[in-house]
Amino acid sequence: MLELRPSCECCDTDLPPESSEARICSFECTFCATCADTVLGGTCPNCGGELVARPRRPAGKLANNPPSTRRVYNPGGCVKRSCERNRPG
Repeated sequence: MLELRPSCECCDTDLPPESSEARICSFECTFCATCADTVLGGTCPNCGGELVARPRRPAGKLANNPPSTRRVYNPGGCVKRSCERNRPG
């Protein structure tokens, strides 16, 4: 079962379980759509995996299967991935 983490790792924006703005990788690293698209280019800065829309849990299932309350905030790890950084000089 997905953790449904409550916030973006880059900007700490709240991402409630019903949010359509949450993006995750296969390890459940969680980002808002803005950071995922504009800062990270659709790639997880932690594992290099693809960031996709996080599924939303039906409201009736949240009581028995609550979302995580653990916030992960790592703005230093949220940098744009670019081939420019690897070019000499």
